[in-house]
Amino acid sequence: MSVLSDKWIRKMVKKEKMIAPFVSKQVRKGKISFGLSSYGYDARVSNEFKIFTNVNSGVVDPKIFKKESFVTKKGKECIIPPNSFALASTVEYFKIPDNVLVICLGKSTYARCGIIVNVTPLEPGWEGHVTLEFSNTTPLPAKIYANEGVAQFVFIKGNEKPEITYAKRKGKYMKQRGVTLPKV
Repeated sequence: MSVLSDKWIRKMVKKEKMIAPFVSKQVRKGKISFGLSSYGYDARVSNEFKIFTNVNSGVVDPKIFKKESFVTKKGKECIIPPNSFALASTVEYFKIPDNVLVICLGKSTYARCGIIVNVTPLEPGWEGHVTLEFSNTTPLPAKIYANEGVAQFVFIKGNEKPEITYAKRKGKYMKQRGVTLPKV
C-alpha cells in the first residue's frame, strides 16, 4: 500500500475525472486553503448546511432518522451552536478508482478551534459528493466558511483490486449529490 502523490492525483483527474471541479494548486489568500497538496487534496465545503436542532424534542435514531431534526441553511457561512453538530457536503464530486481507498482528515485550522470534521473512508469504486460531519466541541458558537477548505483527502493504493467494490455492492450512498442524510 502506498500514499499517492500530487502527480498521481493530477493524472487521475485528467484521465478519469476523479475530482470535479478540480483546483490544481493550493489556494490560500484570505481563505482556509483548498486544492491539490503534496499527498492529497483539500476539499471545500458547499454552501448548504443542515444544523441539528432540538425544537421537536426528538431522539436521533440512525434507523428511523427524522428530517425534522435539522434546520437547513444556505449561505456564505454557517454558525454551529455550542456542543452541536451540522452536516454539509463537498463542492467537489469524487470518483474513486477500484484499487484506491481515501481517508479524510479535518483541516488543522478548524481543529485548533474545536471544530471536528468526520468522514468515513471513501471506498474503492464509490462516487459522489462527500457528506461532511462537523462537531462543535466548544461551549461557544463556531463558524464554518462555505466554498473554502475544510478537509484533506489522502489517496491510498491497495495491493490489488478488491473482489467487490462499493459500486458492485450497490452501496446506499453511491452517486449522492449534496448533503445526504442517514439511510438504513
